[in-house]
Amino acid sequence: MLDYWLMITKKDVEYIAGLSRIHLKEDEIVKLTSNLKGILGYVEKLSTLDVTNVEPTSHALPVKNVFRQDIVKPSFSQEEALKIAPQQHDGAFKVPQVIE
Repeated sequence: MLDYWLMITKKDVEYIAGLSRIHLKEDEIVKLTSNLKGILGYVEKLSTLDVTNVEPTSHALPVKNVFRQDIVKPSFSQEEALKIAPQQHDGAFKVPQVIE
């Protein structure tokens, strides 16, 4: 297996920063180069694991819906809602124009 993480250079970080429109100082470039090497080294270490009997999943833990039940309840009629409107037009709230 090739050690891709050893190939990350300052030039790579400068290129990525340029694509991202991020201006980095020299010490930041050196630090990020080291950080990227560490991250990619860890990813390479993970790639050596045997995952043949591991089922693919989108979450590490079971996910359940935490929302309440959608229960239909009585609500205002159009006329009742428009009673509190400062201004209305053709059965709808009239608001100041936002887009010209």
